[in-house]
Amino acid sequence: MAGPDEGEPNPVSLARARAFRTGLSAESRAAAFLIAKGYRILAKRFRTPHGEIDLVARRRNLVAFVEVKARETLDAAAYAVTPRQQARIIAAAQIWLMAHGEYDGYDLRFDAMLVAPRRLPRHVMAAFDASP
Repeated sequence: MAGPDEGEPNPVSLARARAFRTGLSAESRAAAFLIAKGYRILAKRFRTPHGEIDLVARRRNLVAFVEVKARETLDAAAYAVTPRQQARIIAAAQIWLMAHGEYDGYDLRFDAMLVAPRRLPRHVMAAFDASP
């Protein structure tokens, strides 16, 4: 019987790799959708020790911090943006803003982009806010 050290793939690693690829694909679809709506992508996958922002997009005098969620249905994707995750995105957004002072004074918004197979992405503007 072959073990993990003998070249047998680890099912957890395979699932994580598949989820990672799905996430990258969803982020690319979401970015293309936003560009088609007139947004300019300022950053992708902005990581901090406190959280990650999938996309930072600008349109006119607005900077949107966009969480991309890919699930089997758009409703399932919407429910996947948890309050804990929202807090981490807000913390990461504060760090991004400190590093990009040129956007001081812009309107800010936290959006979600919901992605499901065989469906157009759904852009939920102001999906959550940063008020306590």
